[in-house]
Amino acid sequence: MVLAGIGAGLAVIGAGLGIGKIGGSAMDAIARQPEAAGKIQTAMIIAAALIEGVALFAVVVALITVA
Repeated sequence: MVLAGIGAGLAVIGAGLGIGKIGGSAMDAIARQPEAAGKIQTAMIIAAALIEGVALFAVVVALITVA
């Protein structure tokens, strides 16, 4: 049970770091090229959604392995 909690926690921490890196990089890109803000924002949202999906899958797998 403890290992499942650790696995789920690591998945959430990894997702948080990944989404933070995407957001920071997108802000840098928008600051450099404001005219491309729409395309950058769309790509950022898609990448963040994919990371969230993988993190949710990792949490579910971590918790299912206990049962």
